[in-house]
Amino acid sequence: MATKVYVPRLGEGVDEVTVTKWLKQEGDTINELEPLLEVNTDKVDTEIPAPTTGTILKIITQEGIAAKVGELLAIIGKPGESVDSGQLTVDSSTPSPVSAAQQSPAVNHQPQTTNRDLGFISPVVARIAAEHGVDLTQVNGTGLNGRITKNDVLNYVESGKSKATSQPSNLPTSKPSNPTPETGALDTLIKHTSMRKSIAQHMVESKHTSPHVLTVMEADMSKVAKHRAANKTAFERDGVNLTFTAYFMMAIVAGLKAYPQTNSSWTDEGLLVHKNINLGMAVSLGEDGLIVPVIKNADNLSLLAMARTINDLATRSRSKKLQPDDVKGGTFTLTNHGVSGSLFAFPVINQPQAGILGVGAMQKRVVVTEDDAIAIRPMVYMSFVFDHRILDGASADWFLAKVKDTLENWA
Repeated sequence: MATKVYVPRLGEGVDEVTVTKWLKQEGDTINELEPLLEVNTDKVDTEIPAPTTGTILKIITQEGIAAKVGELLAIIGKPGESVDSGQLTVDSSTPSPVSAAQQSPAVNHQPQTTNRDLGFISPVVARIAAEHGVDLTQVNGTGLNGRITKNDVLNYVESGKSKATSQPSNLPTSKPSNPTPETGALDTLIKHTSMRKSIAQHMVESKHTSPHVLTVMEADMSKVAKHRAANKTAFERDGVNLTFTAYFMMAIVAGLKAYPQTNSSWTDEGLLVHKNINLGMAVSLGEDGLIVPVIKNADNLSLLAMARTINDLATRSRSKKLQPDDVKGGTFTLTNHGVSGSLFAFPVINQPQAGILGVGAMQKRVVVTEDDAIAIRPMVYMSFVFDHRILDGASADWFLAKVKDTLENWA
């Protein structure tokens, strides 16, 4: 009997994925647990393995289409086997679809809207439509049987059409936020990837959410550089590459402990100060964009454990081995833009965090020491961008000064 392949649950809170690439095509043979396709959620690309050995009889969800957990992706069976016989078996390792009527109210915490004309509308689609004032009857669905997907709504919003429905009739309609550029004969259109669309949406939402303010300090990395040189070989014996990023992370932990308000999020009811320190670190994926895996409970880690965790997350980020839970729950973020030679920058806050620290390239510069001597020291600029609703200039500088002091006086 043929086997249906469904979207598995990839992590807590992951209700929908986007099919980014089919690794096998219809008619191809595949072995059990061999990668079948890649899906994307929260900028994480994840491979879904085949639940059984056989031939790809039918691909249901095409590339670029969003699919909910439990939605049918493909059918695997024997060559020539009918795919619509109604006798298909469901692999026990993947969840079968559950109708809205079968779901328990205690489990279904989000409303699921069903409309006679629109069909099933997922909670994610309903939320995005409500946030942007989208009339779903005006959106063309590209999902299975014409279902409206998340990407359909986002594309509709990007087109600027939703603005007219979200404004009072007595106000003039604003122009689309993305005016159409003139196209030359030799111009080339590079289609946006799911990751690039996700990054763009997240960055625009962040700028619209938080009043961004930048403060910059520079740190003398002499003591850190000496400590790293003295311990790098010992760390390598433990299979760990001791990078400067580990030191910056440890200094951030010290700053967040000293000024807990920096480890918080803004809510309408008040300031939510997080007990756990979960540090995100921006990892460049080259032309594919960037991703921010999270070091959970970073305040409990030694320098060795911090360096090992950084190595692991960076490696899995670049090899597309991260899981959706690896990018969730961050309370503060570090971006080391100096790896490409940048001295300082104005990073965008990773919502809903209070701030993000950018670290520039380390350079030997001539400085004046405390005893008025001239010296050459390894210096680095640190750019701290903070949410002005949460922190003021003084409190932001106190945090950044603590980070600077920790680095300059490394024991």
